[in-house]
Amino acid sequence: MARYFIGDIQGCHSAFQRLLLQLAFSPSRDTLFLLGDLVNRGPDSAGVLRQCMDWGTSVQAVLGNHDLHLLAAAHGMRKSSRRDTLGSVLDAPDREPLLEWLRQQPLARSWSDAQGQHVLMVHAGVQPSWTLADTLALSAEVQQVLTSPELPAFLHVMYGNQPDHWDAKLTSADRLRVIVNTLTRIRFCTPDGRMDFDSAESADQAPEGLMPWFTCPDRHTAQNVVAFGHWSTLGLINQPQLMALDTGCVWGGQLTAVRVENDLQHREVIQVECEQAQRPG
Repeated sequence: MARYFIGDIQGCHSAFQRLLLQLAFSPSRDTLFLLGDLVNRGPDSAGVLRQCMDWGTSVQAVLGNHDLHLLAAAHGMRKSSRRDTLGSVLDAPDREPLLEWLRQQPLARSWSDAQGQHVLMVHAGVQPSWTLADTLALSAEVQQVLTSPELPAFLHVMYGNQPDHWDAKLTSADRLRVIVNTLTRIRFCTPDGRMDFDSAESADQAPEGLMPWFTCPDRHTAQNVVAFGHWSTLGLINQPQLMALDTGCVWGGQLTAVRVENDLQHREVIQVECEQAQRPG
């Protein structure tokens, strides 16, 4: 029984299928943990979602910013941009079950190995002041809205860069927006977690006064393994307490999986080369 942590697929269904063949993945035996951005920019987002639905609980996904963008577009709350490739879902005869499956996915998950070591799975990152339990609880707050009749109203107020830092006293839309922005958009922040949304450079090109979220001092999830995607310019990071797995599949890079059986500190990296669906920039 293997667990596979997989970075951003972004609608690249053919690369996803080739990776699964290389993994010899069996949905009756193994589990896929998908780290968000299942859809958009690649040519076949609907194919990715159908594959995930077919495998039931063998696929455990978290939502990324592109997945939320699809939900917003489907509800008329967000216009498609020139780089979007959401039509395979929005125009599909099975559009509604695909969207329903997507909205049931959380923004964060966790799994623990046989030694009791926890891995926290998010699309982008976490606030330095959040523990693993905090992150899961705050994800659940958003998921409760995503799966409720309040979804269209929430999508209407979801977008925006303010507030740009966490405060436990936040309420309503401001609170949910900070949770979403942290879990699906964060890259750089100040040491106390004030987020920047303008920079997507590699970690060693941090703007003045900012740092990658995972290098913040006294980060409360530092004792856990954190697995995330979202930041293709980082490349692959496979450190004892950190797995960054967005390796730019949609840009012609690789689609990356990390295989774990019973021990999070014993891992195997598996990659397939990807056809370039779009050019960066």
